[in-house]
Amino acid sequence: MPAEQSFDTVLVVDFGAQYAQLIARRVRECNVFSEIVPSTMPVAEMMAKRPKAIILSGGPSSVYEDGAPAAPAGLFETGVPTLGICYGFQVMAQALGGLVENSDVAEYGGTTVTVLPGGPAGSSRLDQSLESVLFSGLPAEQSVWMSHRDSCSTAPLGFVVTATSQVTPVAAMEDPDRGLYGVQFHPEVMHTEHGQAVLRRFLYEAAGCRPNWTMVNIAEESIEAVRAQIGGKRVICGLSGGVDSAVAAALVHRAVGDQLTCVFVDHGLLRKGEAKQVEQDFVAATGVRLHVVDAAAEFLSALTGVTDPEAKRKIIGREFIRAFERAAREITEDAGAHGESTEFLVQGTLYPDVVESGGGTGTANIKSHHNVGGLPDDLKFRLVEPLRSLF
Repeated sequence: MPAEQSFDTVLVVDFGAQYAQLIARRVRECNVFSEIVPSTMPVAEMMAKRPKAIILSGGPSSVYEDGAPAAPAGLFETGVPTLGICYGFQVMAQALGGLVENSDVAEYGGTTVTVLPGGPAGSSRLDQSLESVLFSGLPAEQSVWMSHRDSCSTAPLGFVVTATSQVTPVAAMEDPDRGLYGVQFHPEVMHTEHGQAVLRRFLYEAAGCRPNWTMVNIAEESIEAVRAQIGGKRVICGLSGGVDSAVAAALVHRAVGDQLTCVFVDHGLLRKGEAKQVEQDFVAATGVRLHVVDAAAEFLSALTGVTDPEAKRKIIGREFIRAFERAAREITEDAGAHGESTEFLVQGTLYPDVVESGGGTGTANIKSHHNVGGLPDDLKFRLVEPLRSLF
């Protein structure tokens, strides 16, 4: 993160949920930047990222079991507006003195919740006149997506219960004075009919986030960042023919112009005629210099007899880098006496690549992508990844 940035940041704290990335995407669809971080990250590290808001994801555990993931110490005393979703909601409720217990009846799938704008009789909050922040302007009954057996039966002191269902006494709770909110359902999934509206109300009304993280800012800031990183040096871009690397190449070309040479590696596993098509179409569309490396023999030899998918990914990552190194030497030789060695390699790495490879601060390693977790340890290039923070 730059020292000064023009946009707000929302941290999505991952408790092992299959939906953590989806939550982050939904936040970005509200034109607010989001980043996934693990539930084990200390609060001081979270605060160093200067979040405008925090969202606690769902997860597969039960909060009352030994070893269940908990909120980092001090998280709810930071003053940063925080929304708990499903397991994250239960973590908040239990940590602040509410009661979370196993329910006799589970709720899975579409469920109707009833909004209680002022809180039900007997709410743990003394002031019962609170109007819900999350549900303001939304229908009193609405369909949401539930996925839980545990439920919060008693909200913590200071909260008003703002939604309930037939099975779940506390389907949503709010304490605007402390900026703390929780919902048992999943607003991030499409099956929750007003889920995106609930998220928008949390981001804009509860947290005061500015919806100014747009494609225009992203492009402009990426181009400036690339220009500052590369300076006057030579750079190559690994071009696959797909959208990710083509967009990365376009951004870098706008930043440094003819300092860029794209490299297309024919690794012998392409569709018939694909290499020639990429070579013709890309150059015709962009005018960027393209260098083609025939590395089919090297790739196929290295992969012979290998059946383990993760081992294949590591081999492919290594062979791509060897091919880029060969291309860099050939480009330098072609430039003759004035040739300057290539220092930078552009890749179309996306945020899911980083998260799934265990290279980010979010979920555990799912698989090594060849442009992230599969890179060799002796990498000589300095990486340029203008799309690294994007889905």
